[in-house]
Amino acid sequence: MSRGDRATIKGIVGRLAPDYAGVFGAETVERYVNESWEQLAMTARIPSFVPVLTERFARERLKALAQAEGLSVSDVPEVLFVCVHNAGRSQMAAGLLHRHAGGRVHVRSAGSTPASEINPAVVQVMDEVGIDLAAEFPKPLTDEVVRAADVVVTMGCGDACPLYPGKRYLDWELEDPAGLGVEDVRVIRDEIDRRVRRLLAELVGSTTRH
Repeated sequence: MSRGDRATIKGIVGRLAPDYAGVFGAETVERYVNESWEQLAMTARIPSFVPVLTERFARERLKALAQAEGLSVSDVPEVLFVCVHNAGRSQMAAGLLHRHAGGRVHVRSAGSTPASEINPAVVQVMDEVGIDLAAEFPKPLTDEVVRAADVVVTMGCGDACPLYPGKRYLDWELEDPAGLGVEDVRVIRDEIDRRVRRLLAELVGSTTRH
């Protein structure tokens, strides 16, 4: 790691630490920022994006850790979507549930072996239904996001997702959009949308929002 990278990480820690004062010490924040940097740097397609993605990823991980440790309480259900690369199915599911839920559910997604970027065909078919994934990125599956979830939906990631008591686990068998054309990816998107709507109705007991 270069001196410039270390300075950038120090700046990220400096911005995040005050947000978690009284919840986590600066050492914990620094450890999560360093881990997040290392994980994202391994798969980043554009290295210059690593700092901003690290800050976003570390912030979300710390939020999940606080929930998992009982240091903060979420007033909405927490749903985690997991697939292999976090570049297709789980990203579509997260985007669709986030849009339909309108704040009534908090959504995360992750991949057991994250890709370097989201599948361009997935970005296109989601844009067709008004969901912009351009700012999203594949994220590694980490322990704290599983622990923070009420519902964990897996999509072809096998045994990669750890099991914790008291959580609801669902396995959605869906074709992997990797290597498929836009028309085939649309079919997968629409099937995910149907399943997401059913899940939302179970979680909040009301219709979706648009």
